[in-house]
Amino acid sequence: MGRPFGVPVYVTPSWFLVAALITWLFGGQIDVVLPGLGGARYLVSLFFALAFYGSVLVHELAHTVLALRFELPVLRIQLQFFGGVSEITKEAQSAGREFWLAFAGPLLSLVLGGVFLLAMQFVTPATVPGVLLTSLMLSNFVVAAFNLLPGLPLDGGRMLRAVVWKATGRPMAGTVAAAWAGRVLAVAVLILLPAYSAAAAPGLGTFSMLTDAVLGAVLAAIIWNGAGGSLRNARLRERLPELSATALTRRAVSVTGDTPLAEALRRLEEAEALGIIVTDSAGTPVALVRERAVRAIPDHRRPWMQVAEVSAPLGPGSRIASALAGEDLLDALRAAPAAEYLVEDPQGNPLGVLAAVDVERAFARAMAGEDPIPESVATS
Repeated sequence: MGRPFGVPVYVTPSWFLVAALITWLFGGQIDVVLPGLGGARYLVSLFFALAFYGSVLVHELAHTVLALRFELPVLRIQLQFFGGVSEITKEAQSAGREFWLAFAGPLLSLVLGGVFLLAMQFVTPATVPGVLLTSLMLSNFVVAAFNLLPGLPLDGGRMLRAVVWKATGRPMAGTVAAAWAGRVLAVAVLILLPAYSAAAAPGLGTFSMLTDAVLGAVLAAIIWNGAGGSLRNARLRERLPELSATALTRRAVSVTGDTPLAEALRRLEEAEALGIIVTDSAGTPVALVRERAVRAIPDHRRPWMQVAEVSAPLGPGSRIASALAGEDLLDALRAAPAAEYLVEDPQGNPLGVLAAVDVERAFARAMAGEDPIPESVATS
């Protein structure tokens, strides 16, 4: 949809489904209030659906602008079936910033609701502008109230996390508390939403009761899964510092580009190393041997091929500082995707080779709650 503040905004396919659903349902409600509109009521309803999601986008932009102010990267904003999400790829630096980052969205929804409430004073209620302003006012207040519920992945859950984080000094304690609050909230939504609808309107038909039950189940599933995902991500972030370039560096041997491949592999096996650095005549690293390319060469051809033929030159982003770890390491690899990287010490001396596949395996092990450093990786 565009890049406000440099952040891309996407609409998922599910949005079109919910926009059509809102248009259909709201069109039926408009017919009760404004029966003279006829088929035009669906155009009014479609306008409401678009304006409502415009309000959701403003809600998400509030999170995005504050995240950028706190120097937190925002990957994208997505508008989807149940609202929107701002994908902020790093955690806030303090509990206070986390609180305000979470509160910014509901606060702006409350402000929008207030603006629409004020605008209602200047129009006649039983008119198209009156119905639209009333509906937008109510929907923004509902969005704010729903997001302030104290459980992850909702904004209120992040605010609860910030409060517990501040009280205990431990971000993980806040995440655990807010995630379990989110699970309790999910069960409450599953039970109470259809029960409340039945109690508030006892004359509802079977279809309406079934619709409320399905809506409650879908909302409960989204909240439950979001809470679980937040907990898994927090546990992963705790283990990410163990994902260090130094620990994952493969021991390497250095050869010149004109060395026969078979001879380079012999030296590799003799040194019990796992990487090959290609140097010039002065001993300066200029390339890395690609493991995948070597595997594609039959054994009988290796004595007749030079190392340079299966190497990738060292370009921008191919050199990794040994001090990098955790999210900083992942950011560096994402910035310059490659199969192998040269790892250097603070003085710029080569320490070995970092293979992207080793990082991927370590990341997967960390996600599973295991030791992120595979035993097969030989460190220098």
